[in-house]
Amino acid sequence: MSKGTTIKEALAKWEEKNGEKACDAIKVDLYFQISPIEKMDASLSTLTCCQKLSLSTNCIEKIANLNGLKNLKRLSLGRNNIKSLTGLEAVGDTLEELWISYNFIEKLKGINVLKKLKILYMSNNNVKDWGEFGKLSDLPCLEELLFTGNPLEEKHSADGDWRDLVIKKLTKLKKLDGEPVVRDDADED
Repeated sequence: MSKGTTIKEALAKWEEKNGEKACDAIKVDLYFQISPIEKMDASLSTLTCCQKLSLSTNCIEKIANLNGLKNLKRLSLGRNNIKSLTGLEAVGDTLEELWISYNFIEKLKGINVLKKLKILYMSNNNVKDWGEFGKLSDLPCLEELLFTGNPLEEKHSADGDWRDLVIKKLTKLKKLDGEPVVRDDADED
């Protein structure tokens, strides 16, 4: 079995392809590396100007080494092997979008550090209970949520009460699972 690509190697390839230094780039795409990236190593901390980082479609198991990314607004980690949301503290004050669909996340511990998060795409994960889902109410700016394909959503969509329950719990939400949230005027008070 071949060893995975390191972040350092992926960044070198990216620089060669794009003809610019990754440390100066606003947007860095390291998705779908051949061989896949297996861990978020310290080389990420060189991306001090990066606002949009994509590490989707790799084999990353945990979120780490985001401390140098002082300007990061969008982090895309979809289609990896991530099981937890810990490791986001370093970008808690800047991150506005987290794309983390198609992983193995069951618990939402650690999400509360994302004080500016507006968009959370986390479809097709393993969130099963309302206790975990409730941690999303700690996100003061959350406006858009994609949560389809989680056991919790599937159970309540089958029951027909998913949207109503979520809209009651997340009062600032403007878009749920791709559809605008429409509230009755009575709900607004």
